[in-house]
Amino acid sequence: MKTTQRLLASGLLALSLAAATIAAADEAPSRTGVDAPELAALGQYAVGVRSVTLVHRDQVDLSTIDPQTGIPAMRDRSLKVEIWYPAKAAAGAAPVIYEDAMESEPPAPPAKFRIQGLALRDAKPDGGHYPLVIVAHGYGNVPIAMSWLTENLASKGYVVAAIRHEDMYLNPAGFAQATLRRPLDIAFVARELQSSLGKSGEVDPARTALIGYSMGGYGVLAAGGATLDPAGGLVTRVPGGLLAPYARGGALSAALVVPAVKAIVAFAPAGGAFGAFGAAGIAGIKSPLLLISGDHDLTVDYTSGARAYFDQAINSNRYLLTFLGGGHAVGLGPAPPEMRTDLWNQDWFEDSVWRKDRLISISLHFVTAFLDRYVKDDASRSAYIDGLVVESSAGRWDAPQGTPWSARSPGGDVTLWKGFQRRHATGLSLVHAEANSTPQ
Repeated sequence: MKTTQRLLASGLLALSLAAATIAAADEAPSRTGVDAPELAALGQYAVGVRSVTLVHRDQVDLSTIDPQTGIPAMRDRSLKVEIWYPAKAAAGAAPVIYEDAMESEPPAPPAKFRIQGLALRDAKPDGGHYPLVIVAHGYGNVPIAMSWLTENLASKGYVVAAIRHEDMYLNPAGFAQATLRRPLDIAFVARELQSSLGKSGEVDPARTALIGYSMGGYGVLAAGGATLDPAGGLVTRVPGGLLAPYARGGALSAALVVPAVKAIVAFAPAGGAFGAFGAAGIAGIKSPLLLISGDHDLTVDYTSGARAYFDQAINSNRYLLTFLGGGHAVGLGPAPPEMRTDLWNQDWFEDSVWRKDRLISISLHFVTAFLDRYVKDDASRSAYIDGLVVESSAGRWDAPQGTPWSARSPGGDVTLWKGFQRRHATGLSLVHAEANSTPQ
């Protein structure tokens, strides 16, 4: 009898664990947990998502180069763009389940995966007039891997457009193609949507923000005003001198720049290790800048990347949020179940030190505060990003007796970072420098 009871209990435990796993997998990563800082929570709006395709005519295609002349083909470049937006709620409508694939370790085929969303496919926009946010993913990534960010921002009153850059990740010409195309794709899509969605009244084109991860981080810096170094390693890596006309002083350099950029967010931005910009190039950024990175990034390098960019962006009001001990995987959401059976596939998504839901909730908190402050001109958000102690663990809050355990820091005279819970603000640093001031 006892054996039967033990087997039954064991079976019930296994079923409950399996149910918990399924429930966790079915939760949209844009919805944050109980230990998330204050501004990470979803906003007041229902979220819709729709797909559009924009065609950039007669563009260089490095995947096809004439062996006789060495000249690449010119083709129309089709870019699928996923757009998330505040929408009218539809009773009974099922939220979207995103599906895509990313490259596995050769010779395995690309790994397919699904991510639960909370957006409603092709829902009717709610009729508001919102800021436009352009999102650029990392090399070999796909937009839905950043749905944790895109859905969350849309719920807070932003129209968020994420470009599918169609990287040739395992093609020998892939890196050069991505180097050339990232800022060009961003600038093209931003201008097209500023025009079309501006005319329809869905966005205010004068309030545009750029967000990029890794190669996308390089792209938004270039599209946000950082000028490419004509003698730098990144420009010279593109064959045929094709990137040179877009570099500093080049005849086509203005083609990279997005107009009306009010703020730039770069997660683990690439390019520093290859000399993409140099100090003179990064100094071209005039918009407020938020850099988010791990200081143990072995992919693009923290010291020559995010940290150097912060020091060099002397004409920008800029911030650097660092996940101490964190690596490169700061831009993608939690690994879907299908990506957890192979280390290569899981490492696209997961950090080896930081719990991913924790990492993205902290990022959402700071991105929200930053965009609300500099794109929506909400001065109340300054308290969440300005005047904080540099090392999060140095913050203190002697909360009055009876303060709920889950209460968040009120800021002000309390040095625990505003919006964070006690014992949940460790392992982070935030440095800030005004334009034309010396970095901390």
